[in-house]
Order: sequence, then C-alpha cells, then structure tokens
Amino acid sequence: MRFTLRDNLPFVTVTLAYRGTAITVPHVLIDTGSARTIFAFDVVSGIQIIPAPEDTLYAIRGVGGMETVFSRPVDYIQVGERQLSQFEIEVGGMDYGFDIQGILGMDFLRQSRAVLSLAELSLDFAS
Repeated sequence: MRFTLRDNLPFVTVTLAYRGTAITVPHVLIDTGSARTIFAFDVVSGIQIIPAPEDTLYAIRGVGGMETVFSRPVDYIQVGERQLSQFEIEVGGMDYGFDIQGILGMDFLRQSRAVLSLAELSLDFAS
C-alpha cells in the first residue's frame, strides 16, 4: 500500500476496533523512532477508549517533550490488509502543534512484519 507524505513525513490511515466498534483514523505517522503506537485521546474516545480508574498512567518522552498516556488493548489494529488482534495501544493528548492523530510505532511495525520503501513510498508486509 502507498503512504502519503505531508511535510515530508510518512502518513497512513489506520482502522482500530474496540469492544466491537471500529473507527478509521487518518493522519497516522509511520515513526520508526517511536517504540510504541499511540493515538490521540480525542480520536479514540469516539469508540469509548477512555481512562478508567484501574489504568496505570505512564510518562513518555519524545522529540515533542513529555506526555502522560495510558494503554489499552484493542480488538484489532489494521493498516492496509494487515490486521493484528489484541494489540496494545497508548492513548494521550498528542498536542504536537500539527495535525496528527496517531503514531504507528516500532511495536506495530515489527509485529506486522512491515516493509517500508521510501523509494516507492510504500508500506507492505512480509508473509
């Protein structure tokens, strides 16, 4: 599948399902520098991924600074034809100053056996 470049950064559309409800999330950055996959709270709250009293909060650090997140397993995450069940995502504010609704991190890229071609602007998956 092809990804798009916005401000010279690679973006894809991702589908997430939680408790039987699925949403499509555009503007998800492919980020090999991010260990984990994270989505913006305002996006995933639409399928009732909201903080619960038993959630553990984590402080994460990146180029954009420090952020507090919680994690939640989703029914599945899908990019193109590749779907991973019971995948754990992180959820945070993601107020980075530009339009980004999620980050597809190395946890997804490795588990899905992603093959990224910058020459072809494509994200494919090994069998």
